[in-house]
Amino acid sequence: MGAMSELPDWMYAPRDEGWFADDLDHLPQAPRHTELIDGALVFMMSPQRWWHGDVVNDLVYTLRRQVPTGHRVGREMSIKLDKWNRPEPDVLVVQADFDPDRTQFTPDEVALVVEVVSPESVHRDRTVKFRKYAEAGIPHYWIVEEEDGLPVAHVFELEHATSSYAPAGIFRGKLERRVPFPIEIDLDGLVPASGRAAD
Repeated sequence: MGAMSELPDWMYAPRDEGWFADDLDHLPQAPRHTELIDGALVFMMSPQRWWHGDVVNDLVYTLRRQVPTGHRVGREMSIKLDKWNRPEPDVLVVQADFDPDRTQFTPDEVALVVEVVSPESVHRDRTVKFRKYAEAGIPHYWIVEEEDGLPVAHVFELEHATSSYAPAGIFRGKLERRVPFPIEIDLDGLVPASGRAAD
């Protein structure tokens, strides 16, 4: 059995408490889309599927056409939830002025977070991030999953009294919401017809 290769120096936490959220701004060697969860670095290890990328791109495009003045839609920008947590959602809607050098947002600036589930992220998106986004006070969370080749949106709203999410609907075909702003999305239209499962 061969010897295990050593990790590069930059992968070792600089302190006993682990990594801090601001450390991510000083790790040029880290792969793109590195997240921080509970003081540990999380890397996207699997290649991204075309389905996932297409849904994310089309969601961003659709939301940008409907977002009200003062809001902006972004993709793959991190949120500093606290000292030890800095996840990077697939899509987010924020109330913040544009700053070309910005690398993170704070929870109070975030109106909506969307995670498009992939096989390697399913546990984090459904449980870990579900809890952490709620505890940080982010008011709206969508989990978009694949069902027979089509997107299905599981929508949640924050219950402020308990700092937890309550289900607000499961949407197939079309998503219509009045919060955080009036939204209408053709979910089936987020993927090309050729990418859908045959009936």
